[in-house]
Formats: sequence, structure tokens, C-alpha cells
Amino acid sequence: MENLKIIESINDLKNLLTLEKLDVNLFRGNNLITPWERVFGGQVLGQALNAAYQSVDQDRLAHSLHGYFILPGDVTKPIIYRVDSTRDGGSFSTRRVSAIQNGKAIFVMAASFQKKQDGFDHQNQMPEVPDPDSLMTDKEQAELLEKTRPDLHRKMKGREQYALEFRPVEPLAFEDEQKDILVRNVWMRTKEKIELTLPEKHQILAYTSDYDLLLSAVYPHRTKFNLDKLFLASLDHAMRFHRDVDISDWMLFVIDSPSASNSRGMGYGRIFDKYGRLISTVMQEGLIRIMK
Repeated sequence: MENLKIIESINDLKNLLTLEKLDVNLFRGNNLITPWERVFGGQVLGQALNAAYQSVDQDRLAHSLHGYFILPGDVTKPIIYRVDSTRDGGSFSTRRVSAIQNGKAIFVMAASFQKKQDGFDHQNQMPEVPDPDSLMTDKEQAELLEKTRPDLHRKMKGREQYALEFRPVEPLAFEDEQKDILVRNVWMRTKEKIELTLPEKHQILAYTSDYDLLLSAVYPHRTKFNLDKLFLASLDHAMRFHRDVDISDWMLFVIDSPSASNSRGMGYGRIFDKYGRLISTVMQEGLIRIMK
């Protein structure tokens, strides 16, 4: 498969995240060509998880991953993924994945897999928010901002794709009267109804979880700068998978930022299905700079 300039369908996304096997625990992946000319972090997360999944038994399901972005990825060159089989126990398997370009690691990830087992069950509650059918998509909201907020309009156009649908609860254009809104709630789903395995769902969720997460650290300061001057770069990403989900049905991504300091910001997210079941929790820290 060649590099993609745009993701037009869920099959495009599946193909992007599914790696070519070169040898035992060695894989190759292609890239989504992004407007910012660096590899999208969610792509590397999903591909690294695909590599790890290809190295474990089918009865082992991912329950957590922790990744570090080390160097910007070059969208014009394929990425090589090397998996180290750290441990296979009676219930758990641990893998370490390195994503490599030009002989250097651009990303490393540790992931843990577990057999399905019974145990205690509890969770946080999903917040009450408007129904997704009553909301505009992010694209529709962005089009309304072309004249009033061209900086935000350009940012939103740069992430355009057709496999996923996002419906933000809070308006994209944060004005002064919305300055106390620090939490972002975004409904999301795949646009097509399609049968997916749980590993495939995990990989697509990992890809999707990189949307909007780091921006949550910017929202408390959104009236202080122009988005065209904002530089963001992911430093790390952690994710936990709690329950199965139909990702072609609506899920709510609840995002906020517990802290920002020393030119770094942290995003924290929880993903619920439409019935209020907690599917996944996500944390990310990134570099945030205002360019002169």
C-alpha cells in the first residue's frame, strides 16, 4: 500500500494501520501525508499496536500501552517496526515496540496484553451532554469560522478525513463568554457500519485518541494567542482499554487538562459508549510553544 493523502473510508484507515510483515517481529508501515509534513502521532500509535498484536497469541487482548515520541517522523519514508517479546506469562504478555526511520527510533512503546478474565467491575460516570444528533460536525462548525477565525478554520481543515465523524458538544470558536469552559466533550464514531475484531477496534481507537487531546492544554489560554503561531508536538501517550465497544456507534470523548507548565501541557481523556460504559482512558503530554 502506498502513502495516503487522505483517508476516504474505514478500510483506508484499517489498511494504513495494518503493517506488512517482513520477518519475525519485524514490520513495515506507510504514512498518511499530513499538511504539517510530520507523521501523525495517532498513526504511529495504531501501527505500533498492530505490530504488537501480530506478535501475541489471539487470546491476548491489549489492556494498556505507554509510548514516547522521540523524533518527528518523515511522511515520505516508510516506518519499520521492531517488536521485542519481553514476556509471555500464564495470563499476561508484554511487548516493546520501536518505530524506526533512517536507522533511528522515532517512537518507542511498551504494551501489555491479557487473557479475558472475570473480576470486579466499576467505573466513573459519563457526564450528561447534548445528544450527538442535535450537534454539528467539526467540519460544519469549522466552515462557519472561515471568516471570523481563519486560524482555527485552517487547523480544522488540516485534519480532514472521511472515515471518522466528530461532533463537538462545545463550539469550536471559544469566545470570552466561554472562557470558563475547560472540558471538551466530543461525540465520535466511524462513518461506516463495519464488522471489526477487538484488536482492530483498539488500533482505530489508539489512532483516534490523538485527535484534540493535546489541545485541551491550550483551551484555558485560548484568548492569549493566534493558533497560527501555536506549535504542538506530542511527547508521550498512554492508553488503557477497559471494555469492548461498537466504534461505529456514538462514543463520547471527555477531555480536559490537569496541568500545563514548563512549555509542556497534559491532556486527559475518557471514552464512553453511548450507554455510559467507560471504554478507555487516555493521557498525553506534549510540547506547547508560541512561535514568534
